Amino acid sequence: MVLIGNFLKLINMKQLVIIFFSICMVFMSSCKDENNKKPDIVTEEKPKVRVPSFNKDSAYVFIEKQLSFGPRVPGSEGHKACKNWMINKFEGYGATVIDQPFIANIYDGQKLPSNNIIAQFNPKHPKRVILSAHWDSRFMAEEDKDKNKRDEPIPGADDAGSGVGVLIEIARMISENPIDLGIDIILWDAEDQGERGEQGAQRSWCLGSQYWSQKKHKKNYKPMYGINLDMVGAKNPRFGKDQVSMQYASVVMNKVWKLAQTMGYSDFFSNEDTGGLTDDHLFVNTMGRIPMIDIINQPKGSRTGFGPHWHTHDDDMDAIDKRTLKVVGQVVAATIYKESDGSIKAFE
Repeated sequence: MVLIGNFLKLINMKQLVIIFFSICMVFMSSCKDENNKKPDIVTEEKPKVRVPSFNKDSAYVFIEKQLSFGPRVPGSEGHKACKNWMINKFEGYGATVIDQPFIANIYDGQKLPSNNIIAQFNPKHPKRVILSAHWDSRFMAEEDKDKNKRDEPIPGADDAGSGVGVLIEIARMISENPIDLGIDIILWDAEDQGERGEQGAQRSWCLGSQYWSQKKHKKNYKPMYGINLDMVGAKNPRFGKDQVSMQYASVVMNKVWKLAQTMGYSDFFSNEDTGGLTDDHLFVNTMGRIPMIDIINQPKGSRTGFGPHWHTHDDDMDAIDKRTLKVVGQVVAATIYKESDGSIKAFE
């Protein structure tokens, strides 16, 4: 019995030793795996931002205010007063404002003192987008039905008080809803003082954007892209895809149009080709080497290619529709806020 007991004890000891070494091997193997295991790479997605609601009534009031100064023809008193008001508005919304003066050499020989206005939000942010519109009004009404009034300057509510009104409201929106993106609102001067119907007259238009494209407000300035607004206030507009935008900035145009259509605005933002166009974006693309698109109303069947109030005295507040201001402003706001969180890529 003693021998059997000692034998059983020996077996138990052997089993214990085996068990002990087995546990050690498992532990060592586990440690080795842990040491060789690569750390998990955590990629945090940028939180999606809420796109603020664009206030159409506020934009409408900003257009009215521009018209209250009278015609904004470069060199006029109304032009100077409006410039001071715009600078004060932008500064009041927290923007860093640059007044870029230049002399506009008009085709008829006049040399008019003019000013591009650049309002910067987050001026040190490396990623930037331009939002632009011209702020001068036409010095004559050559399309007016009343021949006696054709030499008089137009009110310019839609062309282009509407674009300026939308952008000032965007500035107000940014001041109340900070954005993780650099925004440069540029108001071009001397856009609408060009020569009609003459061969080679293209360069007589858009003098402010031509000047800026050659002498930008900042050295080595390279924004991602730009969006120009022109005549964005009339009822039932057609914002088509002009050839200049599609040639130089098709990716930008397609994603903005797709976003607008997804938002339910396909009745405004059409995929139709609206042909060639001379506007500020032409010179920003060709001279400034910055991709820029144009949101501009070009109704079907128009003799001039633009609305019936274009370059007439009917371009007053009666030409402005608040729903159009709302749609354009909301699409522009959605574009920049979705750009800030990266979700705009879903529309490319």
